[in-house]
Amino acid sequence: MIVKPADELRELVTKVLRSAGANEPNAVAVAQHLVLANLCGVDTHGVCHVAGYVKDIREGLIVPTAWPEVHQETASTALVSGHWTFGQTGARFAMEVAIEKAKAENVAIVSLVQTHHIGRLGHYVEMAAGDGLISMVWAGGYGAENPAAMPYGGRQPLLHTNPIAMGFPAGDEPPMMFDFATTGLAGVKVLTAHNQKQQLPPGYIVDRQGNPTTNPADFYDGGGHLPFGEHKGYAVMMAAEFLGRIFSGADALADPDRGGPIMRRQGVTLIVFRADLFQTLDDYASRVDELERKTREIPPAPGFTEVLVPGDPERRTQATRERDGIPIEDEVWHSIVECASSLGVEN
Repeated sequence: MIVKPADELRELVTKVLRSAGANEPNAVAVAQHLVLANLCGVDTHGVCHVAGYVKDIREGLIVPTAWPEVHQETASTALVSGHWTFGQTGARFAMEVAIEKAKAENVAIVSLVQTHHIGRLGHYVEMAAGDGLISMVWAGGYGAENPAAMPYGGRQPLLHTNPIAMGFPAGDEPPMMFDFATTGLAGVKVLTAHNQKQQLPPGYIVDRQGNPTTNPADFYDGGGHLPFGEHKGYAVMMAAEFLGRIFSGADALADPDRGGPIMRRQGVTLIVFRADLFQTLDDYASRVDELERKTREIPPAPGFTEVLVPGDPERRTQATRERDGIPIEDEVWHSIVECASSLGVEN
């Protein structure tokens, strides 16, 4: 395990991406996003992706100098094309469009297509919460060509991790947000366990026959993820597929030479609306603050030390890592160092 300050890590990742062909705005935006994910403790969406992004640039799956633009729009809606740039750039642009429209029209719906891996979804709902807006992000399409998640009761993969996020502004208290895959585990966690020859906790994956297993090798031998919460999580996973891939029209805009089999038919839908639609913002904020405080005052159950509001763990981890540095697994750090060296970047 190695520990790096956030600023140093951002600088290194920016240099690597720039040397791989990214222009300055893309390199800076992606580096900031990846390092922020690590700061928040969401290491599965952080700098572990650097080497993979460079590989995809080399293979033409990412266009590292492209910039997103609005493909079609109305006063309160927009379809954004990422032009196969980095997903973090595309999703941030789409959320900026949604925020602007929601402020003007009260409600906005924006879909994003033709882009790469968008990273930590929580980042985008935090953007909206910072402007006093409630937001949702629904993403799907990852299993259209490379299915990895079993439908509830099935033994053949159909969908994928299909993540969702929601964010709610507050007043004096911090915004409430959550961001998670609709499978029990993120795909990176299964890959990490497989590479490190470790077992997974029970209840998260099945083998090719649909039998529960803890061996990640079974996942890569025709098995698949299980949805969280059994049939309930499966329903949410399906909703993400409907709102992400199908609603956005991502299939018709897919490019066989871009994105790769997982990202090619990705569709992301952002729904953003004002928190003060039916009451003043002060009244809304006071009620949110009251609920958050009451929640944190609940006595903890046996085995717990306190009750938290969604978003609290990320904020605490960020404060700690901004002070003490970001811990990086040896394998991840070696992949970044090797990638940097191959591009002539000193580290």
